[in-house]
Amino acid sequence: MKLIARILGLALGRRLPVTAGELAVPGISRRVTIGRDRHGIPYIQAGNDPDAWFGVGFCQGQDRAFQLELMLRVFRGTLSELIGSAGLPLDRVSRRLGLVESARRQAEQPEPEIRANIEAFARGVNAGVRLGLRRRPHEFLLLRSRPTPYTVVDVIGAAKLHALALASNWDIELARLEILCADGPAALADLDPAYRPEHPVAIPPGAPQGHTTDRLSQDLAALRAIVGGQGGSNAWALAASKTASGSPILANDPHLRPMLPPHWYLAHVRTPDWSAAGATYVGGPAIPAGHNGECAWGVTATLADTTDMFVEQLSPGGRRVREGDGFVACRERCETIRVKGAPDVIERVLETPRGPIVARGPAGEALSLRAIWLDPRPVRGMLDIHRARTFEQFREACADWPLSSLSMVYADREGRIGWQMMGSVPVRRRGFGTVPQPGWPAGSGWESDPVPHSELPSSSDPAAGVIATANNSPTPEGGPWLGSDFVDGYRARRILGALGGRRDWDVTDSMQLQLDVESESWKEMRAAVLTASTAEPDAAAAQELLAAWNGRMDAQSPAASVFAIFCAAMGTAITKARAPRAWDWALGRSEAGLAPFTLLIARRDGHTARLLKEQPDGWFAEGWGAVIAAALADSARTLRKHGGPNPASWNWGRIRPLTLRHPLGVGPVLGAIFNRGPFPVGGDGNTILQAASPPQDPLSEPLVCPSLRMAIDAGEWENSRYCLPGGQSGNPVSPNYDDQLDLWLRGEGVPIAWRPEAVERAVVKELRLRPAGSESRRAYRETN
Repeated sequence: MKLIARILGLALGRRLPVTAGELAVPGISRRVTIGRDRHGIPYIQAGNDPDAWFGVGFCQGQDRAFQLELMLRVFRGTLSELIGSAGLPLDRVSRRLGLVESARRQAEQPEPEIRANIEAFARGVNAGVRLGLRRRPHEFLLLRSRPTPYTVVDVIGAAKLHALALASNWDIELARLEILCADGPAALADLDPAYRPEHPVAIPPGAPQGHTTDRLSQDLAALRAIVGGQGGSNAWALAASKTASGSPILANDPHLRPMLPPHWYLAHVRTPDWSAAGATYVGGPAIPAGHNGECAWGVTATLADTTDMFVEQLSPGGRRVREGDGFVACRERCETIRVKGAPDVIERVLETPRGPIVARGPAGEALSLRAIWLDPRPVRGMLDIHRARTFEQFREACADWPLSSLSMVYADREGRIGWQMMGSVPVRRRGFGTVPQPGWPAGSGWESDPVPHSELPSSSDPAAGVIATANNSPTPEGGPWLGSDFVDGYRARRILGALGGRRDWDVTDSMQLQLDVESESWKEMRAAVLTASTAEPDAAAAQELLAAWNGRMDAQSPAASVFAIFCAAMGTAITKARAPRAWDWALGRSEAGLAPFTLLIARRDGHTARLLKEQPDGWFAEGWGAVIAAALADSARTLRKHGGPNPASWNWGRIRPLTLRHPLGVGPVLGAIFNRGPFPVGGDGNTILQAASPPQDPLSEPLVCPSLRMAIDAGEWENSRYCLPGGQSGNPVSPNYDDQLDLWLRGEGVPIAWRPEAVERAVVKELRLRPAGSESRRAYRETN
């Protein structure tokens, strides 16, 4: 792969960024110094906040120009201009949701100093692309395009895309609706482990069915696949009493779609008022995971329910919507989508009192979507969290963030640990938002104000000395309704169990725990699986492998492959038994095969484990034992087909490897240039090392992986380590494109120097930016 990348460099030029010397750039008020270490991590020194965030944007523009362009186009709904009709599904979704208009309104809300920082970041991105690169990146050359100027609206839009990608409920609402319509409420109650008996299950009159739901699911899945969501995360904080150094340790590994370049960008930023080091999320001026020399923080997705779909009834003309006993006029938007090599496409969008219509059926039925992240509420929160010095300030900083729903884990040098839920959750006037509700009856929809920040869950300094969050339910019953679509607590249970038994943790051990592949779900299923009668040779062979297995989803383990396929086969049998028409929706997949893999797949193994233990009557005419034996036999036959006759060749990492893919890494030639892998990796959807596969194809590539690993020593910041699945650069010819990859595979990381003397030693190149008016911009020429 690296040889082909070198050939690309020879043919098209290396196209590396300017990282040394001096540039005159417009958009800053004082000098900004950008040092870089050997991994390409920038050390940005600026005289004020806007100039500091300009520097972050400048570096992202230099290193991630095409990644930013892709995000911008997905957000704006202009991807078809770049790649042709293949981008239409994503553009339609963006236009229907009204992401650009929503971001424009939200861009007017921030306080002046926050807006100034956002504006400076956007200016920095543009300067980094235009002035910080001698030639446009390879992707633009291959697509015969040029970068699009980045704006304040695009910064807000990047955050909205992230919120959409992490929203855990809209796709499950579609799945529940399909199961309700196809197989009835009893099937839903039996197959959805989070669906509570008191929730409404009556099929709404006129509910969209069949292709309407399926097409919407495909379109949303396409958008989510590009943005890179559908992940989970781990984060934990250890009190000083649990560590070898006597200082708290904070560890974090957010899980997102495997991709190159990575979702995150490492940086160290220093101003006269504050300093911070850690991971910025590409496209925005914030450090969601890092430290500031006083405290450290990490991030996981809370998976609170911030999105609802409503069933709507349209008038015969399709421009009015039912409200009570009559129809009311709705605002209509006309969106023109330009398509490369094809005529323009006109998308007409109806805005209901709930939200935009996102899908229409043939008989006047429709679905609208309401989302917290579409509302124009004030934005601060994550954009200001780096200023916190105490847990109280940290909690306050977590307010005013109406975008992604997040769990923020905390540790500081004084010995405190804690966590705080960040984000807004709606207060529903009726129902729980678990299935689409009719939008027209009186009392539908949301209250005007969300759940108060003071009522969101928070915790600090527990007696056990451990705080952990892994997308599990944040609170017990009784508090404000946050949703029901959280993942099973297997990862959280394993983390707490591992951390609780020791008092000598350090950074290295914490990063190794992030590689843990012990299966908690197997512990629950083991007795039922091993006691089933297996007369058939294939079933007996699979059972024999599992009987000798240590329960770890190691890359070298054949039994791990057996277990993964057994769970898939058992889950399919269970869902088909109760939902013969919509069983694949219950598994987290639609009949079209392109719909999103909803979080139902994250709970399927837990549901299967519970049923295997209980083995309730009436599910299978042949009995539970026969179905278990059939699933075991299916495992052996599948592995023989894919791995050969010898079980020694059924290793989990060989059968189900991981490839990190670039958006242009299609086909053998471009794939060899831009992609990396395949790599043998362990883990599954329930292990600390998150590597969930699709529900009906457990041997296909993982849907998610750790998109960042971080372990911070709150007493000695230099000991902290960070790692990306790839590197800082998006340029496949750059040595920083994949120089962290081997470390990531081994569960190790790189330091980000903190003390001035350590920074001086770490920096190997230095670029100085000096203020300049537009008339004295550095001249530079695009060559092909």
